[in-house]
Amino acid sequence: MQADQPNGWVLYDDDCGFCRRWVPFWGPTLRKVGLEIAPLQAPWVAPRLGLDHDELVYDIRILLADGSHLAGAEVYRYAVQHIWWAYPLYLFSVAPGLRRLWDWGYRTFADHRHEFSAVCNLPPASAETHPMNQIQGRAQRPELTANLSIEVNS
Repeated sequence: MQADQPNGWVLYDDDCGFCRRWVPFWGPTLRKVGLEIAPLQAPWVAPRLGLDHDELVYDIRILLADGSHLAGAEVYRYAVQHIWWAYPLYLFSVAPGLRRLWDWGYRTFADHRHEFSAVCNLPPASAETHPMNQIQGRAQRPELTANLSIEVNS
């Protein structure tokens, strides 16, 4: 592998508002350990992994330079193992009993990531291309967000 080639790619669901904020936020840290980032929806990803769309976006993934890949909680386990200051989280994630807790935490969040995104008003990439959102200058999914109005009596 050449020096300018990444060790792998962290592949995230760009249709998940939380994911599309969370993973790029950690991009600089991931790059220090040789991992680049890209959305699972990038045109080159599905052919490389050989997965259909539903299976592809079911989990966050790491595609390693050797062609192998990891999915789900293993992605976070891999990342914290390679980031020196996060290594204690790796030890937590592999400890007997705690490994199951780590995996359960990931799966629970992943299965509800779109709901978390909606509650936090973190729109998916597809919302940015909607014509109404371009006119308003912001992306939002009104059907998934709560409208809150507060009346102040003075």
